[in-house]
Amino acid sequence: MNKQAESIDRFLRLDEVLHTTGLGRNTVYRRIREGTFPKQVRIGPNSVAWRQSAIAQWMIDLTPSNDQSVH
Repeated sequence: MNKQAESIDRFLRLDEVLHTTGLGRNTVYRRIREGTFPKQVRIGPNSVAWRQSAIAQWMIDLTPSNDQSVH
């Protein structure tokens, strides 16, 4: 696999986004409307997905810089 192919982003469907983030479906769509969650991209006439990199960046941005767990 060449370097460019290795850096290609994955598309995540809603079930993967929910599993990865731990958020519920309604929360994801509410946060999209609020502008606090990455927007989905259209990948077909009746299909949307999220870029894995956008979800990963959202999770990084949400994590405190010291990355300590909250008790």
